[in-house]
Formats: sequence, C-alpha cells, structure tokens
Amino acid sequence: MSDLAAPGFPEEAVRLRARTGAAAAFPPAGDYGQVLFGAGPDGPDGLTGPADRLDALRLAPPVFMEQRLAKLIELGREPTYQDVDLRTTIGGLRSTAPVYLSALGSTRAAAGDLGPALSRQAGALGIPMVIGENVVPVNGYGRLGEAAGRSLLGRLTAYTERLADGVGGVAVQQSTEDADAEVWNLVHSDPAARPLLDSGRLAFELKVGQGAKPGLGGMTVLDEAAAARVADRYGLDPLFEGQRVLRSSSPGTFTEEILRQQVRLMRNNFPRVRIWVKLHPGRDVAAAVRTAVEAGADAVTVDGAEGGTGWAPAAFPRHVGLPLAECLRRLGALPSGPPPGRLLVSGRMWEGSRAVKSLALGATAVGLGRAALLAVAEDPQDGLIRLVECLRTEMRLLISSLGKYAPDALGPEDVCSPDGWS
Repeated sequence: MSDLAAPGFPEEAVRLRARTGAAAAFPPAGDYGQVLFGAGPDGPDGLTGPADRLDALRLAPPVFMEQRLAKLIELGREPTYQDVDLRTTIGGLRSTAPVYLSALGSTRAAAGDLGPALSRQAGALGIPMVIGENVVPVNGYGRLGEAAGRSLLGRLTAYTERLADGVGGVAVQQSTEDADAEVWNLVHSDPAARPLLDSGRLAFELKVGQGAKPGLGGMTVLDEAAAARVADRYGLDPLFEGQRVLRSSSPGTFTEEILRQQVRLMRNNFPRVRIWVKLHPGRDVAAAVRTAVEAGADAVTVDGAEGGTGWAPAAFPRHVGLPLAECLRRLGALPSGPPPGRLLVSGRMWEGSRAVKSLALGATAVGLGRAALLAVAEDPQDGLIRLVECLRTEMRLLISSLGKYAPDALGPEDVCSPDGWS
C-alpha cells in the first residue's frame, strides 16, 4: 500500500494512529514522568522555538542615557551592571529578583524528590514559589502517614526550612478538584503556614487555565491501581496499553462575572492572604486580566502557549493558545497598558534576554518551570540556585546596557522588532 503515500504526508503518524487509536493523540505513555512536556524549540508555524516573536525582538540600548547620569550622581561614581537592583514585589510578595517558581503540580517529576529540592532552593533564594494544582487530591495534604515529600505540606515545609528573612513566599494554587478538597482552608488553618501568613508571605492562586493545555484541565497518566483510588474525583480513560490510564481534571467554567465573584470571595474569606489568578493564553486574555485586576487580584499570571511541563495532547503545544509575545502585545494594547506591578508571565523562561524583554513589555516577573526542574535534576543540592544566579547576572547586564538600574524602569522603548511587528 506504499503507493498511497504522498510527499510531505505524515504516513508514519497515520499508521501509528491506525495501530493504537486514541492513545496516539498523546505523547508516549511510557515517557510520562521521565520527559518534560510542553512547547518545544522547533514549532513549524513560527510561533514557538527560534522564530518565536519574543525571541525575535531586540533589546535596543539608547546612546543618551539620562537614568545612567542620575545613577552616577547618586553614587558619586560611574555605575556598573552590579548596581542594578533586582529586588521586586511579586503579587504582594517581596522577592530578591523579578523571578518566581512556576506552578508545579502532581506530575511525577515535581511530586518526587525534585519537589522538596525545588522548594528548599527557592526558599533559600528568596523567590516566591507556586504549589500547583491536584497535589492534595492525588498525593495528600501530608498528614496521617501520607508521603511527606510528595504532599503539599511537604513542599511548604521544605520551602520554609531555608526561608530568607523578609523575602519570598508561597502561592497555593486551587483548581476545581482542589476546591472539593478544601485546599485553601487546609493551608489557611495549618500551624505550618502561620509564619508565612503572619509575615504576609502567603498567597492563594485561582487556576483558570494553563499554557500547555488552554481550555483543558490537568492531565496525567496513572497505573490502574492509582486510577482506582481517584476514580471518584477525576475523569478516567483507559486509552493506553500496559494498564495505563489517562486521568483528567475538570477545566472549570468561567465568565467575567464568575471570575469577578471568585476573586471577591477569595478576598473576603482570606483577607490576610495575597490573591493571585492564573490564566491560559486565550484570545480574550486582555479582558480576563483587566477583569481580575479590577476585582482586586494582587497578581495575574499569564502562561504563554510555550508554558507547561506536564502531560498534554500532542496537538496542543504547537497549535492551541496564544504565544506569550502575542499575549503581551494584546495587553500592551489596553488603554492603560498592562496592569502595573501585577502581571506575571511564564513560557520558556530560562535566560536573561527573554526575561528582560518580557519585563520591558509590561511584566513584573517571570516564572521558571521546565528550566527549574531541569536544573534541580542536574544538581538536587544547588542546581536551581546556580541557575537563578546566572539569570540574575544576565538580567543585571542587560538592564544596565539599557541605561537603567531597576526592573520597573524598563519600558516598551527598550525593545524593537526587526520586522516592524508591534
């Protein structure tokens, strides 16, 4: 039947679907927990990878630098890149840099030994950490004999073990299933969270969506025994061979009014907690950001289509959702621009130039997801610390080259597009 093939037609992909059925819509199930999924560096449509619009933008230092002159006068000497002050307030949480640890949920990579290691290093760095969805329904809260390292309490405790004075904080994310488990109530009433709560370093994040799977809930692959334990809480589909089951979370339902009321409810129920909202890169992302901010959110996270480290249908990373650059462009087109001091972004963040461009286009901080997991897998003791040290140095060099000395001094004038995109 080889005469049915045509140049450029994905013959092998079609044959795979003919052999395995619906399982072929996903990455290989055997890779789950061993491979970090999400948008790769070689998207065919020019929206991800090297042709990403954000990567294509150039940072554009001026010749005349008034802010450098002001810094010179302040210091009484010529300033250098080491004079850039990276300290930032991220969603009401003070941080040593405009960087936070993105939401990592119940996926095997984050739930194993990497989770506590990430938490300890983020605490030592003094950067905020987000504990992602489904940790409690899947791995337990961390009491009554539940595996401490995999639990929410285990990660929270690991973070506070090395917590720096006055900086950092933890944001606990809640999805539909988490709400059924009353995750925020558990954390809010736990003595282990009291140091964070009393020092203003506890946040709750409402999950509306995520970059890797816009419009879908979280997905993981479980063996049959694990699937049976959560059958009353999640959708299950036995798509795969080898007794593996697809576990799906509910994505939740939102309108402008529902989001507005949810934020107000959070503010009323938890008045001492910072309120965050996480959005997927939808076509109406600008309206959603505006709604959350007007309702009183301390921070709104926009996860670009490049984001995500967990399981996703293969079509999604390349073909569904707006790239981060497009999200930033749409937010920049709002009459008041991106919300000052409240916009957090993530999506293939690992080095300074992409981060500084995002800051110049209106973000307050950038989230590390896949890069953080890879760094800790490389060195469980200090991998994340070294990664962030490198990122801090690059950011200082780049911000200084623009004649500025703080992240919030950056603006759209600091970037230009070789192809005229704006």
